Amino acid sequence: MFQKKADTALPIMDALAHRWSGRAYDEDRPVDQASLTKILEAARWTPSCFNEQPWRMVLFDRFQDPEAFEMALSCLVEANQTWAKAAPILMLAAAETLFGNGNTNRWASYDTGAAIMSLSIEATHLGLMVHQMGGFKAAEIKTRLSIPDHVDCLTMIAIGYQLEKERIPEDLITREEGERSRKPLSDLLFKGTWGDARD
Repeated sequence: MFQKKADTALPIMDALAHRWSGRAYDEDRPVDQASLTKILEAARWTPSCFNEQPWRMVLFDRFQDPEAFEMALSCLVEANQTWAKAAPILMLAAAETLFGNGNTNRWASYDTGAAIMSLSIEATHLGLMVHQMGGFKAAEIKTRLSIPDHVDCLTMIAIGYQLEKERIPEDLITREEGERSRKPLSDLLFKGTWGDARD
């Protein structure tokens, strides 16, 4: 597994610095049940508004249920299908948009995103690679899985082990080796008032 550690202004936790969204998965290596349970537990223990835990996840395991995996794969846009087909697991992350009392939970997507970040960091800690995708047919998978109207399908996620660098196909290697970058903190953080950049 080759590393793409973030070039941070100051050192941060390893699992955060090493997390990145690779696309070259080892198609021959399944994710063991213990590791899968650990990353799902990390998601489960994420904080949420009123402890509502609005996230819902649907797993599609290529080794355990190839038919369900192929259905999920077909709901990705074609560009994502080309590389995600090698991942051992696809996962749909969705959010219940209503509280238990029937009122709208406007924090549902925020909380679900936080849960998936928890999952991603635990996965990185375990040597797994996670890639979230906005490029999928949300309405189609919602229909195919008979998901209720009040549930928002937010992202599809590929989970698995990184392919050894020497085995990465030519059409992926440039993207995998590409430089990581982020906006500077001064573009993201204001001091006391909107638009007043932090020094």
